[in-house]
Parts: sequence; C-alpha cells; structure tokens
Amino acid sequence: MDKLFKLIYLILILTLNFSCVEKKSSKKEISESEFVSPSKTDTLKFTSGIRSIFQDSKRNYWFGSHQEGVCLFDGKSFEYFTTNEGLSDNQIRSIQEDENGKIWFGTANGVSSYIEKIITNHTPIGYENPQSEWGKADNDLWFNAGNNAGVYRYDGQKLNYFAFPSPKIVNPDNPYFTTSLAEGKSEMLWIGTYAGIFGYNGDQFTVINDETLGLKKETGELHVRSILEDSKGRLWIGNNGIGVLLFDNDTVINFSEKNNLIHPTSARNGDISQQGTLEHIFAIEEDSDGNIWFGDRDTGAWKYDGKTITNYVINKKLKSQMIWDIYEDQNKILLVAMANGGVYQFNGESFDKMF
Repeated sequence: MDKLFKLIYLILILTLNFSCVEKKSSKKEISESEFVSPSKTDTLKFTSGIRSIFQDSKRNYWFGSHQEGVCLFDGKSFEYFTTNEGLSDNQIRSIQEDENGKIWFGTANGVSSYIEKIITNHTPIGYENPQSEWGKADNDLWFNAGNNAGVYRYDGQKLNYFAFPSPKIVNPDNPYFTTSLAEGKSEMLWIGTYAGIFGYNGDQFTVINDETLGLKKETGELHVRSILEDSKGRLWIGNNGIGVLLFDNDTVINFSEKNNLIHPTSARNGDISQQGTLEHIFAIEEDSDGNIWFGDRDTGAWKYDGKTITNYVINKKLKSQMIWDIYEDQNKILLVAMANGGVYQFNGESFDKMF
C-alpha cells in the first residue's frame, strides 16, 4: 500500500512540473511575438516612378507617384490613396501643407486635399473665364494647372485659376504649360513652363523666354523642367536639353556649358545624354549647407558646393538614373525620388536606398 501511495505521489509531482514548463514556454513565445520587426515586403511599392516627396508637420512622409497615386508613411506602415479613394488623378506632381495641417496634392488633373482620412477635390474659380487680376499673399499655395497655360492659387478659402500673360510668340511644340514652381527670399513667385519662366511679385510680371535670352533652335531652346531661387537670390533653371542656366544679378550664363558638362556632339534637345554630362535637369534643390543639387534625367545627382561639382550615380544596378525630385527633410537628410519607384538618401558620400 505504501509503495502504491508513493508511486501516485511521484506521478503527481512530475505532472505539475511539466505543466509549469509548458506555461513558461507559452509566455515566452507571446513576449517575442510583440517585438517582431516589419517584414521586407512592408515597404514602398510604387513602380511607375516617384515625382514628389514631402514631410508634414507631424513628421509623416508623403510620396507622390507618376501613375499610382500618393503614399503616406507614418514611420510604421504605408497607406496608399488613388482615384479609387477620391484623388482627382493618380499622377502627383506636388505636395504641400497649409497652416491648418491639411495636405494638398497638385495632380495632372486638378487639386485634391487630405485631412482626417477625408480626400476632397477642389474646383477652381475662373477656369472658364480666367482672372486677369492676379493676387499674392504669404500663405498662398500654388499648383500647376495641368496642360493649361496658367496656375492654380489657393488663398486659404478658395482655389482660383489664373492664366499667364499672353506671350508675343507661341510655339505649339513647346507650350507655356507649367512644369515647376518656386518661391525665393525675394518673395518672387517663379513659374517654370516648357517655353519659359514667369516671375510674379504680386504686382507685375518678369518674363524669361527664348526671345529675351536670344536663344535659337540651332543653339538649343528653353524646355524648362525645374527652377530654384537659392538663399543668395540666384535663379537656377533646369532644362531638358540645354543644361542649367544661372541668373546671378544681371548676368546669365549656361552653367552646364561653362563647366564642360554638355557633350560636344549633343543635339541639345531631349536625346539621351552621355555619362558625365548635365543636360536634362528635372530637379533642383538647395540643402541646409548651401549646396545646390541637380537631378538629371540620365546621369543621376550632382552637387555644387560653390567651387566644385560632384556627380553621384545613385545605384549602378538601376536601369534608369532619372531623378524626379530632390528634397531635404526635417532631419536635414537629402532624399531623391527615382523614376524606378525608389527613394534614396544621401549618407555624406553616396546614396543608400531608403525605401
């Protein structure tokens, strides 16, 4: 009887021990699952190219694509918005934020806004009868107006459409459709179009085109794709063919040509560039150190520090080195938006893939 009692007691002890081991193991598995890192598939999935980058006041990143809408990255996950969610078009050319925290998208077919997960499309006033009397205030948001010779202006209450002053000569093959917008320290609004630049100070216009510059078809004409007024008040104009033009005080030079960055056999049009040239500039940005950055369609990124010019190949494995946008975020990290859909960040010496 004593032996039987001891055997039963031993079985009970072993059962309790195994039960405790299983419970501890279960707790350990649950604890580890709470700290699993995001999978490699949880990343930016655009393939059509990224045309615009913006970081909002909440430090969220917004990426506007060429054909796939816009993506919001909050530091943890990616959320996508397209025409299915209400955008006016899936090509996002610019992204801005107003003083109320609303995010605005300039698309290829109108203007949309986003706040608290609600997307609104805005119908401009004056589209059928464009306003001749322009206006300008500190908190205005400006957008390109698609394939129209004018711009949209949001003044905090309504969206207006303004047509450009009629130029003397119009080339149907190189129209005055807006490609880029920039504001500088001079409070001048610069509007880049294929055929030239309009500068507007709130009172009058400055016009820069082939006629004012004395450019001809034989030597290469304007085909503006990017524009920047830097912290020194200099105006940089990126062209698709004739390189970078620099306006410094009253002097105009072809920056690319002066620095031997236009190939001797270049047709100075939209033809593919040779490596080591700066002929097709789709993005220009100034970083917080005063360096001027250029994004070329064929040859990657270029940095000008005031003395030397350095070329950076973003990734040799990419089929295209084309850069749509260059943006410095709130941490002073320089980002480039690629035509292949990726975003790269500058580490001080080269570019690493961010997304």
